[in-house]
Amino acid sequence: MKRIWVKCFLFLLLAGAGSVWAQQPVAEAKVYLQSSRLAGFKYYEARKLWPRIKIGDALKLVREADNPYDGNAIAVEWQGRKLGHVPRKENAALARFMDHGQHPEARITALSKEKRRGRWIEFDVYMDH
Repeated sequence: MKRIWVKCFLFLLLAGAGSVWAQQPVAEAKVYLQSSRLAGFKYYEARKLWPRIKIGDALKLVREADNPYDGNAIAVEWQGRKLGHVPRKENAALARFMDHGQHPEARITALSKEKRRGRWIEFDVYMDH
C-alpha cells in the first residue's frame, strides 16, 4: 500500500512541477552571426546622433538590394535614422539571409573615438534560432 502512495505522490509532484515549468516563459535563443564596425559613419547621421547613441541600443538592418554601389548593401538604422552600412566585406552572407526572408537583429557593442581614425560604432548581429 505504501508503494502506491509513494508512486502517486511522485506522479503528482512531477505533474505539478511540469505545469509550473510549462508556465515559465522560455527565453528565445539567438545565434551570433558576426561583429562589424559601421561603414559610412561620416556620410550619414551617425555623427549628428553620436551623443544620444548608447551601448546596448538596438539597430535595424535594412536590405538595400537596389543600391547602385553594392548589390549586397545593408543599411544600419538607429531609431529610424540611417547611421551607415554593414561593411561591404562583411555583408554578403547577411544579404543572402535577408533575401530569403530572415530578419537578423543587431545591437551596439562598442562606441569609441580614436585620435587618428575618429569615431566608430561596433555592433553584433544575431539571428533567432
